Amino acid sequence: MAGRRGITIRDVAAKAGVSITAVSHALNDKGTLSEETRARVKRVAEEMRYQADALARGLRRSRMGVIGIVLRPLDSLGYYSPAGVDYFLRFSGAAAVSALDRGLSLMQVADLTRGPVTPLAFSLDGYIVTDPVEDDPVVTLLERREIPYVTLGRNLLSEDFAAWAASDDRAATLGALDHLAERGAHDILFLGGTDRNSWNIDCEDAYREWVLARGAAPRIMHLPEGRGEDGGREIARRLLAEGLPDAVHCLTGRHAAGLQAELQERGVRVPEEVMLIAGSDCDQTRFAAPAITSIDLNPEVLAHETVSLLDGLTRGTPREGRRRVPTRLLARGSTDRPAPGA
Repeated sequence: MAGRRGITIRDVAAKAGVSITAVSHALNDKGTLSEETRARVKRVAEEMRYQADALARGLRRSRMGVIGIVLRPLDSLGYYSPAGVDYFLRFSGAAAVSALDRGLSLMQVADLTRGPVTPLAFSLDGYIVTDPVEDDPVVTLLERREIPYVTLGRNLLSEDFAAWAASDDRAATLGALDHLAERGAHDILFLGGTDRNSWNIDCEDAYREWVLARGAAPRIMHLPEGRGEDGGREIARRLLAEGLPDAVHCLTGRHAAGLQAELQERGVRVPEEVMLIAGSDCDQTRFAAPAITSIDLNPEVLAHETVSLLDGLTRGTPREGRRRVPTRLLARGSTDRPAPGA
């Protein structure tokens, strides 16, 4: 890291062509510097890794007892309290408790690649990064700064990376599709998100495998996670125009709730004409009418696993990673159709 090379505020000032005071003012958003100068100083400091190491030199010599968590799906939404994402509330709460059990504190941090970011964020013992996407800039940043981290979901940056825990998404998807088939579904649509994380990728791969093994053609649609229930309603209208499947496996719970509501308002009976499963349980799936069959991803267990992995990594006693946590299918009214011949 830069601290090992002795990068100082003088070095940053020299490279940026400004005074030491100007560097201090730029990095702390003080003074009357022009925006051009302030941006140049911050860029130079970032390139030299000074911002992190200025504080980290005194803090990272020993463990702080504080770990961070970055919720990448919420970063992508741009806000952190959307309805229907209690999965992340459950995960974060359980992670905080699990950290306390290990004598650690947990700090939630927004996207580390978008400023302003406090230098303290780069001095934590390590990070849990949830659902990183392909070529995730936060993962790249942590790698470059040599800050320990683990991921919730496979780290798509490297197949060799082992410090991750994930729900068993393949088994969850295959189980959901079997559940629909047992109740007479023949034409099952898969509705995934657009974030290129392992959850979306692995679930879609499992769907393709299941459908092709039965000699059928995959029916796949994608919808940005941030579209919520309104997006689900848009998909419902498309399906009514293009041809209804007899079942939908919809990964995002809010999409599923909007899709079901729109279909019902247009006279489609659920589950008699269309059955529906959501790949993640939330308030919208639980309180829909009928309630929507969903997959409980066990965020509390995932939180325990990721904190345990990170704790071992930061203590220098790494534990075996690549942990897959079993999920649970919560059968509800949206698939409450008798099996054929029953």
